[in-house]
Amino acid sequence: MSAPLEFGIDTFGDVTLDADGNRLPYAQVIRNVVEEAVLADSVGIDAIGIGEHHRDDFAISAPEIVLATIAGRTERIRLGTAVTVLSSDDPVRVFEKFATLDAVSQGRAEIILGRGSFTESFPLFGYDLAQYEELFEEKLDLLFHLLPEGPVTWEGKLRPGLKDQHVYPKTESGRLRTWVGVGGSPQSVVRAASYAMPLMLAIIGGQPERFAPYVDLYHRALTQLEVPRLPVGVHSPGYLAETDKQAREELWPHYRAMHDRIGRERGWGPTTRDRFEAEADEGALYVGSPETVAAKIAKTVSTLGVDRFEFKYSSGTLAHEKLMNAIRLYGEEVVPQVRRLLAQTPAPASTS
Repeated sequence: MSAPLEFGIDTFGDVTLDADGNRLPYAQVIRNVVEEAVLADSVGIDAIGIGEHHRDDFAISAPEIVLATIAGRTERIRLGTAVTVLSSDDPVRVFEKFATLDAVSQGRAEIILGRGSFTESFPLFGYDLAQYEELFEEKLDLLFHLLPEGPVTWEGKLRPGLKDQHVYPKTESGRLRTWVGVGGSPQSVVRAASYAMPLMLAIIGGQPERFAPYVDLYHRALTQLEVPRLPVGVHSPGYLAETDKQAREELWPHYRAMHDRIGRERGWGPTTRDRFEAEADEGALYVGSPETVAAKIAKTVSTLGVDRFEFKYSSGTLAHEKLMNAIRLYGEEVVPQVRRLLAQTPAPASTS
């Protein structure tokens, strides 16, 4: 029997505005994220992921500390990252921090590894962007060797090796749950399978069903490698309000400002309302009433056959109070509706 479908939320700790339109201090944003996680736990959401960034529009650069604070105020929600930028971190320290988080949370820690969509951490910590791929590949390999929690002997090119080295603390379960976040590269999908790590697909634009070949590729790679079936998750942005119109109108100005700001850095054109509406109608933007969002999530889960859906609920300067309402609606209304919809969906016909 397969494990129950999990529902998570993600945030990057976006710097939000107060009632007068002023930027909140970073400290208040971080405290607000803690309150959002506490609410998520109380309404039955299974997991929260907190992204790591090193730029002025996001408040959280040390997610492990925020997650440890959340651990002390919650009971059941799983605590992870969205994502840990492994390329500019040290795998030994990543393991140590999350093993410690696992201890204080009584086994609720998990890591989602990635290369990150922003590159500010590279110059900040003295890494060469020309080694972007090589850094991630080598550090992922080292972390893979650390996860069994035995003595490690390892050699690489970019970091000193280890010889019969133990890393502490050990976890009570014997292994940290560790995902690999992938944005749509077949090579990255196969690499996740080769390291026997669950796959988290970042689907942030376009029709979600276009990722079905990646899910199939992952499962085929696991089979060829003789690795038992592992979970696949989806991370996508969205927003909830009581009606479709309210949700779209409340989200649009913050969505536009965030995308235009990032777009100016990357040479994109301005975001249009038509594009926003298209993503909300058919793409990877889950915005609307609980009924609308539940139907869309159920379709994605059914089409891709995933084991977790992570709802990226924060969006630029959208206010904390509105985010709290979205989390409440997600946990109390969307999740139960998705479960009911999936229970009504006939199982695929056997091809054997």
